Amino acid sequence: MDEQEWLADRFEAHRAHLRAVAYRMLGSLDDADDAVQNTWLRISRSGASEVENLGGWLTTIVARVCLNQLRSRTTRREETFGIHLPDPVVSAPEEQAILADSVSLALLVVLDTLTPAERLAFVLHDMFELPFEDIAPMVGRTPEAARKVASRARRRVNGADVPARDPDLARQRQVADAFFTAARSGDFDALVRVLHPDIVLRLDAGARHGSTSFVIRGAAAVAAQTRKGLSSALPSAVVHHVLVNGAAGVVITIAGRPVAVIGFTIADGKILELDSIADPERVRKIAGHIFGVSSSGRG
Repeated sequence: MDEQEWLADRFEAHRAHLRAVAYRMLGSLDDADDAVQNTWLRISRSGASEVENLGGWLTTIVARVCLNQLRSRTTRREETFGIHLPDPVVSAPEEQAILADSVSLALLVVLDTLTPAERLAFVLHDMFELPFEDIAPMVGRTPEAARKVASRARRRVNGADVPARDPDLARQRQVADAFFTAARSGDFDALVRVLHPDIVLRLDAGARHGSTSFVIRGAAAVAAQTRKGLSSALPSAVVHHVLVNGAAGVVITIAGRPVAVIGFTIADGKILELDSIADPERVRKIAGHIFGVSSSGRG
């Protein structure tokens, strides 16, 4: 086995870890895959024969690639009308064990509010335990200054009060079922009973329909919006239980085509957050594999 073959084998052994880092950094499955591929192109040209800690070295490279993407993305996002939710990881219910360490969609939403440097420092140190001595050069700061950046990010994450979801997936699904039962019947009071008083509903309809994206807060307002929007669509739709970032979620299909993904954050029998992506093209990319539908919409 020559050096290039050895390097390719070792890279494949680290690919899942690198994709996990990139996904937490970028919140986009396609961008994460691009970052991992870019990392491979870089190291395949430079080689790694003198690298002692290959895993740590690869992590710093993919993190630098992600940091550059975040910096270039910031301006584009500021020019976009509406809201943008991170890509959820959608999987079949039987894949629960594989996703035991999944990052919650609620946390990804908060990570999207951080600056690129804050996100890098928080993800690498707090989620992957990289030392600040390795993080500092990436953000152009001293280790002590990098520590302060991570601390600032940590305060913002903690201040956002990211809800801890119920660890019992069966209970999560019972609550989700109760929500859809109430939604199908248009029962306002039943909807309010299953929603936390401070629930947040986010709907991302896609860049081309940004004016129909929204954020709504409060049980009464979310129940009213559900009766107005979701209840009218459900008679012609099929609701499929899935896992969304390791938690209860659904994919809604119409005529066999996935048109929406909904992720639930549930605790103590109440829905604290509802995150919905209703851009059919994006939904096909995210969830089409479960239904045998390609990203182009063809089965």
